[in-house]
Amino acid sequence: MRRLVQAARRMPNPRLTGIGIGLFCTASMFVLACVDQVVLGGSLIVYGVLFLPVSALTALWVRPADLVTAPIVVPIAFVVGLLPIMEGSGGLGQRIMGLVTALAMHAGWLYGGTLIAGVITTVRKVRLMARRRAQLRRRPPRPPRPRRRTA
Repeated sequence: MRRLVQAARRMPNPRLTGIGIGLFCTASMFVLACVDQVVLGGSLIVYGVLFLPVSALTALWVRPADLVTAPIVVPIAFVVGLLPIMEGSGGLGQRIMGLVTALAMHAGWLYGGTLIAGVITTVRKVRLMARRRAQLRRRPPRPPRPRRRTA
């Protein structure tokens, strides 16, 4: 167990902004979908399984000031990633119908990834708030301010 913790601490720990995390998640899902399309012919199951770790990394790598963006970005990235692998090769109507069908049939992966991102960011926010509260308790109390006299 100790080795696992040490290995986790050696992993990169970037802190991306809200826009950066959106670009990371969206680009990752699009690239993974393209690779899935080329290698496996567009398997939505494989795409969904790959979506879960990307969701976790998105929630782990966002900076503390932008924690709320991770659960918002993750579903958007899921939809963007579906574009290369969805069914429907005809006109715009068939492409939209293929996207809606893929979302309906694989909503479990979407909900799971969003839940993962939401839980991780919630835990991070609670820990951040507890850490700040502990720091405030450690500070010495401020001396009272002198009152201003009003005329």
